[in-house]
Amino acid sequence: MKLSPIQRRRFENFRRNRRGYWSLWLFLTLFVLSMCAELIANDRPLVISYQDELYFPVVQSIPEETFGGFLPSEANYRDSFIEEEINSNGWMVWPPIRFSYETVNYDLNEPSPAPPSAENWLGTDDQARDVAARVIYGFRISVLFGLILTVLSCIVGVSVGALQGYYGGKVDLLGQRFVEIWSGLPVLYLLIILSAILQPNFWWLLGIMLLFSWMGLVDVVRAEFLRARNLEYVKAARALGLGNRKIMFRHILPNAMVATLTFLPFILTGAITGLTSLDFLGFGLPPGSPSLGELIYQAKENLHAPWLAASAFFSLAIMLTLLVFVGEAVRDAFDPRKN
Repeated sequence: MKLSPIQRRRFENFRRNRRGYWSLWLFLTLFVLSMCAELIANDRPLVISYQDELYFPVVQSIPEETFGGFLPSEANYRDSFIEEEINSNGWMVWPPIRFSYETVNYDLNEPSPAPPSAENWLGTDDQARDVAARVIYGFRISVLFGLILTVLSCIVGVSVGALQGYYGGKVDLLGQRFVEIWSGLPVLYLLIILSAILQPNFWWLLGIMLLFSWMGLVDVVRAEFLRARNLEYVKAARALGLGNRKIMFRHILPNAMVATLTFLPFILTGAITGLTSLDFLGFGLPPGSPSLGELIYQAKENLHAPWLAASAFFSLAIMLTLLVFVGEAVRDAFDPRKN
């Protein structure tokens, strides 16, 4: 795909911000690794060779009776009988961390939460679950939640701002009063109340937070449309008989998105911190979900286990710091003074 001169200058401005440029690559690397979490942290082997047959438990459910057991249910590969049976008739390849985010380690030598060890790299939480596995899965669910919420917020916020700015008049007046009232509501309290009533899962929680997360973009897009609607190219498009929708989204919106894109990394960080806050307060994802907020809560309740606080703090701090650096680089890329 060939870039225009303006796009090339913006890309060069982005690359010139070395901190943001390398932060983007590091964040993408961590995100891709988290998307492959099942290959990194799992309580099922990646590959099993048993009696000259290959099995892939990480992507398929295999009954215990396949490996000499007696039950038709899925095999427990941490069971000593199954493990010995497989090793005596073949071999297994395990992921680096032999625990999933919900796996309980019943073989601990001390009460949970247990400190870091060769088996549990970052220790265990108060339910004897591996902290490293929960951090990897928690990173993935936090970023996915933030990305989906950012995209949906962008769609709603840009649409509302475009309608207000393009039509102006009563549409703008009524829309702006509604946005002012809606943005003045105590968002966190309302989220807590709605979460307590609805018992949200991932998608319910996403919908609840979407009710309030789109307002940050409205003013930016509205201002761009108010400025552009009386420019010559818009008047020419109207004179040629183009419809309002085509003028709004084909001619004005690309220019408005320049300012909008600089806000997206910061909206993403807000979505992630919002989810973390709700999980910390107990009104977020369902119990047992891999959550950085829940890990912070455990750290607060177990001050004698500093590895919980360190794992939660550094994983969240690294994630948000990288996103802030990327946001600064995007802002520099679209800075008109540098183009």
